[in-house]
Amino acid sequence: MKQASIALAKDNMLRVSPSKLNFITKSIVNKNVSHAVNQLKFSNKRISKNVLKVLNAAVANAENNKQLDIDKLYIKEAYVGKSLRMKRWRPRAKGRAGSIIKPFSKITIIVEERASSKKKGNE
Repeated sequence: MKQASIALAKDNMLRVSPSKLNFITKSIVNKNVSHAVNQLKFSNKRISKNVLKVLNAAVANAENNKQLDIDKLYIKEAYVGKSLRMKRWRPRAKGRAGSIIKPFSKITIIVEERASSKKKGNE
């Protein structure tokens, strides 16, 4: 694997739980960028718009910084991780407090230029 044929983009503060974000990222890994963009555009999930922004940033990095052909790009890897957790409190009965955890997530998308000799299996 050549380092020159890959590009990546990150977002460290997505306001969604990592498990919900992982569901979206698993659905776009190993697909062509154009197919993944269409899938994210028409998804009903709220966070898919933010994932689309990160994917477009990775494509822009590949095109402008690495001079890769955007028609041959595919999503090689997508990582999801935990970020900070906002802790809030909700009043409960008898003067108690119930905790509310509002999680944030990190996402990293790596795109790579597919060699023209390989099959296009996941289109």
